[in-house]
Amino acid sequence: MIETRNIHVSLGDHAAVRDASVRIGIGEMVGFIGPNGAGKTSLLRAMLRLAPIGGGQVMLDGTDITSDPVHAHARDIAYLPQGQNVAWPLTARRLVALGRVPHRTTWMDLSAADDKAVDLALHATDTMSFADRPVNELSGGERSRVLLARVLAVEATVLLVDEPTASLDPYHQLTTMEALKSAAGKGTAVCVVLHDLNLAGRYCDRLYLMHEGAIVASGPPGEVLSDENLAAVYRVTVRRDDRGDVVVDKRLSES
Repeated sequence: MIETRNIHVSLGDHAAVRDASVRIGIGEMVGFIGPNGAGKTSLLRAMLRLAPIGGGQVMLDGTDITSDPVHAHARDIAYLPQGQNVAWPLTARRLVALGRVPHRTTWMDLSAADDKAVDLALHATDTMSFADRPVNELSGGERSRVLLARVLAVEATVLLVDEPTASLDPYHQLTTMEALKSAAGKGTAVCVVLHDLNLAGRYCDRLYLMHEGAIVASGPPGEVLSDENLAAVYRVTVRRDDRGDVVVDKRLSES
């Protein structure tokens, strides 16, 4: 389990996160949603101690880790940032194998358990077919899936993922969400930042809706994705299709 207690994050003079308390339990898939600049990524980075925490606590399984160095929990918490680049022409398989680094000593060969974790991650992200191709020869969407596979290969107890479907086609958006849901089903605490409200509603057990650095609603998707909440935060009116999915109707007046 990972949680924050009254976390504050300031970026310069800007209060990016204000008094945010969240909890992601074992086997849960929890989504952070909200408009651009709402503080979703800053809160995720605060959970990793990558953002400057101006107040509050980060707890892992009931232990305060707020002041711990990031690498201290490399086996416990895996992170996929948005828009990550790959600097070296590694094959996809070798890149995914980097996810096993927290489990190995320097220069140690991959164990059978490492190889199994890499294969499972490649299959889960539908990247096995190009596992031996250099990553810099792959499309942007293919690279994104390989990077997700690297994070899955860690087999961490907490998985923090920032906009994993942003560059993907519809088929692989579903593949990605199913891979994350499967990880949660195996006991991982999964937290995912999403802009697609329908994916959030279908796959997440609970949602936190953020606006101007604060959490303004939390709970089951059906409650958080109410017409009133979406109008107040996103400044749009919505309607529901036959499946109950959100369809944006129009922008609300600025007045």
